[in-house]
Amino acid sequence: MAVKLNKVHHIAIICSDYVRSLSFYRDILGLELQREIYRAERDSYKADLALNNQYIIELFSFSSPPERPSYPEAAGLRHLAFEVLDMDGTIRALEEHEIAYEPIRTDETTGKKFIFIADPDGLPIEFYEK
Repeated sequence: MAVKLNKVHHIAIICSDYVRSLSFYRDILGLELQREIYRAERDSYKADLALNNQYIIELFSFSSPPERPSYPEAAGLRHLAFEVLDMDGTIRALEEHEIAYEPIRTDETTGKKFIFIADPDGLPIEFYEK
């Protein structure tokens, strides 16, 4: 018998610069800050971010977290992907914020366009055309 999953509850991200990453996810990607707490015992902030009123990302700060090497084909989480309605509009918004993006690719199976960017810590983020 398989585990009966309902949905993805959240994605947890540890960042090296909390203020910079919070600004990226909230102000550039447009996620809504639902709650922010400071945990004194850990000297750590935690922000709960939502997309379309649905809780999706926990953003954590820790003092001096070790860097995580990120290789496109390494084992583990490869990237975080968001669906977008308008690829051209997405690219214009990225350019307005001076965020570099990889060339547009086309999914061989679906024919949909997609691009990759990196968050402030180098986490690969994909924008996939609806």
